[in-house]
Amino acid sequence: MKTLNLYGAQDLRYEEKPNPVLTLEDEVVIKVKAVGICGSDVSRYKKLGPYVKGMTFGHEFSGEVVETGSKAGRIKVGDRVAGCPTFYCGECHSCLKGNLSQCEKLTLIGARYPGAYAEFVTLPASHVLQLPENVDYESAAMVEPSSVVAHGFYRTSVSPGSTVAIMGCGSIGLLAVQWAKIFGAAQVIAIDIDDKKLEIAKEVGADVIINPTIHPLQNHVAEVTDQLGVDLAVECAGSPVTSEQILALPKKGGEVLYMGIPYADIEFERFYFERIVRNELKVIGSWNAISSPFPGKEWESTLHYMNTGQLTIQPLISHRLSLKDGPAAFASLNNRDGSFVKVMFLPH
Repeated sequence: MKTLNLYGAQDLRYEEKPNPVLTLEDEVVIKVKAVGICGSDVSRYKKLGPYVKGMTFGHEFSGEVVETGSKAGRIKVGDRVAGCPTFYCGECHSCLKGNLSQCEKLTLIGARYPGAYAEFVTLPASHVLQLPENVDYESAAMVEPSSVVAHGFYRTSVSPGSTVAIMGCGSIGLLAVQWAKIFGAAQVIAIDIDDKKLEIAKEVGADVIINPTIHPLQNHVAEVTDQLGVDLAVECAGSPVTSEQILALPKKGGEVLYMGIPYADIEFERFYFERIVRNELKVIGSWNAISSPFPGKEWESTLHYMNTGQLTIQPLISHRLSLKDGPAAFASLNNRDGSFVKVMFLPH
């Protein structure tokens, strides 16, 4: 089968590998229909994270079940499915408390197990979710990143009538705009320096869009919130600058949710750090997408809202490519050569 395999920093190769073979009775083989590039994939490609040399890359995917082990249970050949790529140990302190996303040995396919930048991939049946009728394969490949966003929102106090600011309108930020509406936000403010992404944010539900290179960010947010600030500010850009600026946006007693991961040191100016103390902000970190019972309500909710149309994915997909285009696509993403939101590989 055709695959994309990581051999070292910025060394991604398009290669043939043998089709996967079932080795466990509870596993299934999935024909990959769509698989997206995650920001964490770009980071691992650029500077390497946990990985095995030559490992097949990728973890955001959907597909069709083509083979099942004898103990695959409800999963049948022909099922349209999304895959949860994350593995937890079940034995550490966090797992025993039911906090699966905080597992000490958390890992996923594409890092230490063969991933989904391939024509076929295997997973335990417990990691496989059957798709509702109205959810297409491309949307289903976004169930995992959507669940990441939902996981973060479930950690906040956002409620109907809240005002929410989303900093960064990549795919995670654009999903966050929609989840803010699902959670009942009366006003969603989308912030980015890319006007094309802001237009997509408007399309998927943002009430106010702000380009901080044009409008002073803090002043503009104050203006549209009657000088109060927002109830919840969500950092999705993952840059040192936005990780600092986000602290100036909530009202007194508000919340900041960090979902972006800046792969650099962050230094706060006194002004921004004092917002935490003087405004008594609640600062929340969110990591991964799973909860108990596995894979968690994040996944069930995502599939429900995709099926009802309240989560819309198609506007987020900027590129549809074959696997052979993978090395060039990663090089372009790494070099910021072009405008990208969600890049989707269609292996077949």
